[in-house]
Amino acid sequence: MSTTAEHGGAQNTAVTHIQGRGRAVIASKPLKAGEIVLKDSPVLLYSALPLNPRRGGAVYCSHCFKTLPNPDPPSALPCPLCSSSALFCSPACLSTALQSSHTPWACQTLTRLRNSPPLRTEELQVQARFLVAAYNLSRVSPPDFQRVLGLDGGWSGCRPDADAVFLHSLITSLCDGEQVMSFFTMEVTAALLAKDRANAFGLMEPFGDKGERSVRAYGIYPNASFFNHDCLPNACRFDYVDCNTSAAAANGSICNTDVVVRVIHDVPQGREICLSYFPVNLKYSERQRRLKEDYGFTCTCDRCNVEANWSDNEEEEEEEAEAMEEDNDELMVDEDDGVKEGEGEESDFPHAYFFLRYMCNRENCWGTLAPLPPSNGTPSSVMECNVCGNFKKNDDEGGMDSDDALEEE
Repeated sequence: MSTTAEHGGAQNTAVTHIQGRGRAVIASKPLKAGEIVLKDSPVLLYSALPLNPRRGGAVYCSHCFKTLPNPDPPSALPCPLCSSSALFCSPACLSTALQSSHTPWACQTLTRLRNSPPLRTEELQVQARFLVAAYNLSRVSPPDFQRVLGLDGGWSGCRPDADAVFLHSLITSLCDGEQVMSFFTMEVTAALLAKDRANAFGLMEPFGDKGERSVRAYGIYPNASFFNHDCLPNACRFDYVDCNTSAAAANGSICNTDVVVRVIHDVPQGREICLSYFPVNLKYSERQRRLKEDYGFTCTCDRCNVEANWSDNEEEEEEEAEAMEEDNDELMVDEDDGVKEGEGEESDFPHAYFFLRYMCNRENCWGTLAPLPPSNGTPSSVMECNVCGNFKKNDDEGGMDSDDALEEE
């Protein structure tokens, strides 16, 4: 797959190295709320479903990952090699996939994986899918494969663990006479798994009223991977996997699997632009656990430095949360102050204003709100949730119908 990286029309960001944080994205000019700082397409994309998914679950196009009607969609096109194992939403997706993501080699290898003794966990099955996709990428686009290998990975140089050894042996054994490049050593397989673990973005299932969403696919977005984490981010990521073409284009997306990064409030020149790697409502202990286990680092952002001193007792946390809510009115008065715009360097509750202003209030959503892109230099008054897709006015706490919001803009 090809990669496109676009920076909101003019170059407005730069990638630099920050001591202790590695590569990072900074604002190369003052940014206005809602401004697009990146559009990126995946160089590698693979399904997050088990190799033999249960019947009755959601069905997605095996190339663009749009939701397909279920069950047994009559309009879907099966792969001519594996019959119903891979389905496509259109002749265009099928044709493109057969030359890129679902080549005969990838198709045959995945078929052999499905017919082999089942892997003991779904996580191993998804990792096997990734390795097949990565090996296939090296065949169809060696430069993109090298880009994946060149990504930062917290586990690079570490000795392969038992799962990496097992998966390497399994995948190479299934090639069945197919020539595997000599550089596909055990070390390269371990490095690939590390790159995937540290850099993959999840494309999620549609939002439901219960709030729980599974991942439909994972993608490696080389340019988006440069954004570091912050528990009070100043930007958030959007995807428009199931949106119609015109709606997606209006919000900066070109292809169905593109991701778009927009700043959520004004950002001064030279400031690092950060995303949150998970919903911002998680407690301190949960955030630290996930960051350590999944990404290999301990977060020392302003919010974490404050919350590290809080009691782990849940009752006391609830009392402090109530106190935080009581401070919201005072924080709103100082809306234009730099600290109150989510920076939190002097506030005991740096996330109080953030929660009030930038967290979606739809039940069970916990998404982050960012303004729509400015129009002719004029900031938008409509905020969009990056999880449920709801729109709301800046000065309106109630949700707004998507179509109505866009029409007003």
